[in-house]
Amino acid sequence: MKICGLREPEHVTAAVEAGADAIGYVLTRSPRRVTPARARELAAAVPPHVLTVAVFAGESTEEVRAATLEAGVRAVQLHGDHPHGDFTALKDLGVTLVRAGAAGADLRCGAFDEDLLIVDAPRPGSGEPWDWAAVRGRPAGRWMLAGGLDPSNVAEAITAARPWGVDVSSGVEVAPGVKDTGLIRDFVAAARLGDAVP
Repeated sequence: MKICGLREPEHVTAAVEAGADAIGYVLTRSPRRVTPARARELAAAVPPHVLTVAVFAGESTEEVRAATLEAGVRAVQLHGDHPHGDFTALKDLGVTLVRAGAAGADLRCGAFDEDLLIVDAPRPGSGEPWDWAAVRGRPAGRWMLAGGLDPSNVAEAITAARPWGVDVSSGVEVAPGVKDTGLIRDFVAAARLGDAVP
């Protein structure tokens, strides 16, 4: 599972200690935005088995490349309407490529040369719950469910959609861009419970 939009060392530590598989740093317009230099500082303390992800939305491949190299992360997430060519252009970076978009987009993991797919709400990035069961059985491979998830509903969402993983940002916040260590721990624990349901 991925905990996204982290800006403070204590929240990164909480996510890693709770058992998150990936940590996201937002390098695009957002109340969660950090600079590439800040992302590098935060990523430096993350153990190698946890994927560090730089999140972009609409930036050019040149901007993405420069920021990714400065941030020193192990993955790049392109959110929204990035064309196939953007993913192809970034292949030589040697990082994990993540495509994120609305449930109505192409749901074939790897269709854009990406390694991971994130299926978000019809209004991506809104943090609104949606009909998670609508995508059950549609994506294949390594795909993550996002959109409106929080500690109280993530187990239900996993049961409904049966994703490979889950991705959360606003669902572990007490205000826009302000994460909470307790909510991070609760989310990871609840997601593990949901994943254990056959």
